[in-house]
Amino acid sequence: MRGTARRLRGWALASAAACLTLALSGCAQVDTTAPSTARAEAAEGAHGAPARFGTVDCREAKCIALTFDAGPSENSARLLDILKEKKVPATFFLLGKRHIEKYPELVKRMAAEGHEVASHTWDHQILTRISDAQIREELKRPNDAIERLTGRKPTLMRPPQGRTDANVHEICKELGLAEVLWSVTAKDYTTNDSALITKRVLEQSSRDGIILLHDIYPGTVPAVPGIIDALKARGYVFVTVPQLLAPGKAEPGKVYRP
Repeated sequence: MRGTARRLRGWALASAAACLTLALSGCAQVDTTAPSTARAEAAEGAHGAPARFGTVDCREAKCIALTFDAGPSENSARLLDILKEKKVPATFFLLGKRHIEKYPELVKRMAAEGHEVASHTWDHQILTRISDAQIREELKRPNDAIERLTGRKPTLMRPPQGRTDANVHEICKELGLAEVLWSVTAKDYTTNDSALITKRVLEQSSRDGIILLHDIYPGTVPAVPGIIDALKARGYVFVTVPQLLAPGKAEPGKVYRP
């Protein structure tokens, strides 16, 4: 697991250097749909629908989504314990190779405890640099593995380093996947300082925010309780990404970002 974390840290640092001015949104300059837009468009078409959708209505509540990339890992069980204790749902964008295949019981637990289980590709390849056949393989393999474990095929994916383009969108549409970027990053691949990770998240958080963290790094999971407590104190309600979009639904081929 340490080797994997070092490898991902290297990828992330390279990405940060190349994309400094786009650090919050991923590297690709693409058309994106905000959660508020997804909600509004769906509500406009919901003639006669009830005023509320699910347990939280993010048109009224001050919602924020906590997301974790690149797991499961040896730290994920502790993270799940924290989320259960705090009664907070999260969205997990999982890697396949050395992660889903190594920790299948954690994948099952994520789904069983009400978290959204999604894909971060099979082997963290940069999708804009590989062939169409390789893109399909990177996306299909984790989907199939997650469906075998949870009984539900993912509808969301997060492109490694946030790198995407029109070709990736088209293949995602073909495979029934929407892409999810982020608005808050702690850059936890650069530090094991949990206090600093917490500070970075709190400084950037706002309504409809999507927080990007990685449970593979040792400083991240210890920061989560403080992040949750501080944001709850500010009036935030934690939701999964699908809950953030409701009554809208993530449309395959679209890219979502606050």
